[in-house]
Amino acid sequence: MYKVLVADNHPIVRMGVKNLIDQQDDFKVISEKSSGIDVSMRIEQGDIDIIIMELSMPPGENGLITVKRIHERFPNIKIMIFSRQSEPKYINQAIYNGAMGYVLKSSAVIELVDGLKRIAKGEKYLDNNIMVTKEDLLVIKGGPTQLNLDKYVTLSKREREVLPFIVLGYTNKEISTKLFISPKTVEAHKANIMQKLNLSSHAQLLHYAVHHNLVDL
Repeated sequence: MYKVLVADNHPIVRMGVKNLIDQQDDFKVISEKSSGIDVSMRIEQGDIDIIIMELSMPPGENGLITVKRIHERFPNIKIMIFSRQSEPKYINQAIYNGAMGYVLKSSAVIELVDGLKRIAKGEKYLDNNIMVTKEDLLVIKGGPTQLNLDKYVTLSKREREVLPFIVLGYTNKEISTKLFISPKTVEAHKANIMQKLNLSSHAQLLHYAVHHNLVDL
């Protein structure tokens, strides 16, 4: 039995996907989340085989960043993107970051079902309504080059988890409660983030995060 996590910021979408998946043999939705950060925290508990997630779940961490972080830390978890984002730049980046499948919300139900079964077998799956060009394949293989994230990649795993909360205006106490760390530790992470990114204010951090698509507002 494949244990599935469904992530979408709209409860009605989560309910629909859960009902559909639970009707399939060998698949069971055991968790539902509404943000990328919540997804990352849930999979730390183990027992998740497949994630079906929307890329855009504002306010919070950009889904592309979530995919990359999950794939790097839990490469055996299979990620299926089920999104309204149909632009090639999102599709290409999601696959490059580690997603095994990409299905459009505008497509027929069978696309999600077929995609789920394919990635469960370890195969990649792209919605039949997605047209892939040679240029897209180059991006998927080589990654994007339009943004310089050299400073961002120096952040630790925990600092990358803390960053979107800071950008969204959460207090140290609120962040500590969500991530199960002390407020003093949160403050230390904040200082390290600002130093590593060479920023001096929340406004600068907000601009940096939005410019580099690290959060969805």
